[in-house]
Amino acid sequence: MEFLRAEVRRFANTVRWSWAGWCAAWASEKTLRQWTLVNVASAALAFTLDLTPGERALILALGLVLLAAELLNTAIEEVVDYISTDPDPRAKKAKDCGSAGVALAALAGGVAWVVVLVG
Repeated sequence: MEFLRAEVRRFANTVRWSWAGWCAAWASEKTLRQWTLVNVASAALAFTLDLTPGERALILALGLVLLAAELLNTAIEEVVDYISTDPDPRAKKAKDCGSAGVALAALAGGVAWVVVLVG
């Protein structure tokens, strides 16, 4: 029983910390708020159109992947800025790669929509 209590506590902490991360990013990252609005519109459209459950799941899942990529990009930027404010090619590379990850996630969502609508 103690094991179960510990796991529930651990899960509750994970939820609390994840929510704190979301709130912190929401407060400071305009792009997260923009991508969230895009996802709300995308989800509304996915439930409005006559899509198969698989198509709808793909659209919704890729929207969540995009938000996850944006959060990870925010984390990378915060850590790089915390470590040093001096210009460094490695810092630029880290930030640019994070941004590229967000772009690829967005592109994946766009490709899915095109294939679902055209195919």
